[in-house]
Amino acid sequence: MEGVIGILKLSIKKGTNLAVRDRTRGTSDPYVVATLDHQKTKTKAVRDNCNPEWHDVLTMTIKDPKVPIKLTVYDRDTFSEDDNMGVANVDVNPYIECLRMGSDFHDLPDGTKLETVQPNDHNHLVEESDIIWKKDAITQDMLLQLRNVETGQIEVQIEITPVENHHLIL
Repeated sequence: MEGVIGILKLSIKKGTNLAVRDRTRGTSDPYVVATLDHQKTKTKAVRDNCNPEWHDVLTMTIKDPKVPIKLTVYDRDTFSEDDNMGVANVDVNPYIECLRMGSDFHDLPDGTKLETVQPNDHNHLVEESDIIWKKDAITQDMLLQLRNVETGQIEVQIEITPVENHHLIL
């Protein structure tokens, strides 16, 4: 795992008020595609639901702290190309800054707040969200506003486990 800063687990929980793309049925069959660097993974599709609950965990590695996590929601179509239902980005830099604070995390009690992240153009947060130290990992629960679409939000939890013996030189 050369060059890997951390292991990323994305818990894609649910979507709220997602856009209707199957006009004849008045619904959608949404799924989420997560991309980071050259990695791509996706959730299962939830049929006929604009408020889907996925509860899928997607795993990737973090190598470049300057590359955001991109989450794109699509409507699965059988006989045509899948429709885009919006995109949200998650900035990785706040997690890297927390990792840079030192290797003394293991002495911190579970639930220790490391940083509060404010909504901005780089992270698409709906509201401020805390980065928490929990069980040898950094976690953050967040609600993301989808962009490039008329409506929709997705609820996600990020968990980053630092890779031992990696020195952050950025």
